[in-house]
Amino acid sequence: MKRVVVGLSGGVDSSVAAYLLQQEGYEVIGLFMKNWHDTSVTISKECPWVEDSTDAMTVAETLGIPYQTIDLSEAYKERIVDYMFAEYQRGRTPNPDVLCNREIKFDIFLKAAMQLNADFIATGHYCRKEIIEVDGEEVFQLKAGIDKNKDQSYFLCQLNQEQLSKALFPIGHLEKSEVRKIATEAGLSTAEKKDSQGLCFIGKVKLPEFLQQQLKPKKGDIIEIKKEHPLFKANKEFDKNNTALEALQNLSQDYIYTPESGEKVGEHNGAHYFTIGQRKGINVGGKVEPLFVIDTDTKANTIYVGQGTDHTGLYRPGLKVPNTDIHWVREDLKLKVGDKLEVMARIRYRQALENAILHQKEDGLYIIFKHDQRGIAPGQFVAWYVDDELLGSGVIS
Repeated sequence: MKRVVVGLSGGVDSSVAAYLLQQEGYEVIGLFMKNWHDTSVTISKECPWVEDSTDAMTVAETLGIPYQTIDLSEAYKERIVDYMFAEYQRGRTPNPDVLCNREIKFDIFLKAAMQLNADFIATGHYCRKEIIEVDGEEVFQLKAGIDKNKDQSYFLCQLNQEQLSKALFPIGHLEKSEVRKIATEAGLSTAEKKDSQGLCFIGKVKLPEFLQQQLKPKKGDIIEIKKEHPLFKANKEFDKNNTALEALQNLSQDYIYTPESGEKVGEHNGAHYFTIGQRKGINVGGKVEPLFVIDTDTKANTIYVGQGTDHTGLYRPGLKVPNTDIHWVREDLKLKVGDKLEVMARIRYRQALENAILHQKEDGLYIIFKHDQRGIAPGQFVAWYVDDELLGSGVIS
């Protein structure tokens, strides 16, 4: 009998994952990860870990499976929280959920499960794993969940073949409504529980307060850039079909702003609290259209804003991933220098997939989109797919 350790989070998805594995004849162990102690920055009513832990334990009792809690808060702080602070400080936009899967669930948690002599770990992610043979070797595919509204393959975009070989995703072939129905029929207490909306494992965090613990407020200028500014012609000089390095560099470059590019319209409390595309917290009135952050300069502590959701500064034709930040889930499909590949790509969770072409050059991977993309922010993960399979991902430079 194969043994599987399920990451029970106290939610309906992982509860049903455990139930389905039990029905399939696995020996199931429930393991709850405690990753956060500091309640001063959480909006505690939303998602306290105590309640989640109790719900996870209740489900384990209902199923009659062993249940343990594992405290990973130290590793979580080191690998996730410190990374978040460091990225925000550099004026980048981190994705803690992607890191959390790579560093915590499918690394430390996986190792803990292996110490319990498990054959696999399982989670309640809406994605699928399939096994194919390439040149006589087993290759694991990471595929989108059947429920297109819930597909979470993006969050797993940094997993490798070794991690996938040990992973099971029992609910990836189900719609959310079916998962709730199964939970109700199985008498699981989490059947009607609301989905958590917070930071991976911490719950809902007030981000400004959370960041202010380490990143101190400091006053800086808000500069408005008009959408007609000539600098927006910078990455329009080349055709998107041009594969020359100069063209790709041009199409994927950032706009370079200086305070002289626009006019000062207000002050803010710290550039590191803002991210590209953000509307909240700018607090400048009297404009025809709402202001959006189009860039931040954390060194000079300046944020650049533009009027309107379709401001030119929010859109770019392409992006670059440095070689050190390229990750192929399917290592056998990795591009060589000079190769290109037509894919579908996204730069954030729940974004519709967009047509794009990958170009592997000496200095990195360039991704040029068929339609200009809104809010490309350094630090974010871009993930690329062919059909419903996620092939790889990278950190936007």
